[in-house]
Amino acid sequence: MTRSSDVLPRTPRPAVSLGFWQDRPPGEALLTARAADRLGYEELWVGEMATYDAFALASAIGLRTERIGLTVGPLAVAVRDPMTIARGVASVADLTGRRVGVAVGTSSPLVVAEWHGRDRSRPATRLRESATVLRELLDGRKPSFDGETVHARGYHLRLDAPRSELTVAAFGPAAVGVAAALADRMVLNLITPASAAALVRRLRDAAAVAGRETPRVAAWVCAAVNPTEAAVEQLRRAVVGYLAAPGYGEMFTEAGFGDVVEFARTRPHPRELLAAVPVELIQSVGLVGDEATVRDRLADYGRAGVDEVALVPACVEADPGGEKTLAVLRPPVAEG
Repeated sequence: MTRSSDVLPRTPRPAVSLGFWQDRPPGEALLTARAADRLGYEELWVGEMATYDAFALASAIGLRTERIGLTVGPLAVAVRDPMTIARGVASVADLTGRRVGVAVGTSSPLVVAEWHGRDRSRPATRLRESATVLRELLDGRKPSFDGETVHARGYHLRLDAPRSELTVAAFGPAAVGVAAALADRMVLNLITPASAAALVRRLRDAAAVAGRETPRVAAWVCAAVNPTEAAVEQLRRAVVGYLAAPGYGEMFTEAGFGDVVEFARTRPHPRELLAAVPVELIQSVGLVGDEATVRDRLADYGRAGVDEVALVPACVEADPGGEKTLAVLRPPVAEG
């Protein structure tokens, strides 16, 4: 099946995602959230890294903003089971009165195995089984599921079922298949428009096999309009950990940065690797430059089949919370 957006490319709908920049105070996330709400963005993604619990932060944001919808995640399915995810989402929705979606993914070996000490084996199976059970719980049903990695029986939400939109984070073919079969939306992170286009095509093919309408596609994209030197440096630091990673390295090589990837895979000191990252590399996966350049790049993502771009604004002293970038790229005001 196809959608109208498959036929006529358009500028992706803008949303906002919290960046959790390591060189900035954690509480700046609330500043970004309030700016996004005030500027008219419809959705704020609340992920989880090394500071706030995602559900706690989403609740705090919901109580400090006026109207913006929330999506919690992506959450690692090897760390949080479907019941804890569904209960958390229902809690945020009940406490804030907001529309609350949820995103799940496999996350990285660092987060799952090293930080949490959890088993990350069979990630695609766990993702598929978790999404299956989570969908039932979010709709208020009582699952009876005995899978290879996930088991759930006897619980249903005591709070009102949030009936949340379910998003699956994808990069490899197995996760794309899960998104095609079970999700309302697929989300991509740190992606060039060319790689996004390839994944969108794969998603459409997999959805056709599953007999489903193609899920919408969102992309998290770092953004800095008229960036300062500090903003550029922040974005350069953000990509260092991805350059040698399987999949990402190949993507950057295809984008013309094979020499940087080869150097990254020799495991140099992070300072040496950072010095080797050109500005053009972050521009390949980000919205970096003057307004005209950034809007052209947004159109590239639209032509790739991306329906929504979640802006991850650079946050620096000259632009706390990324508000200046968000103001330039704010969604148009609806007429009438």
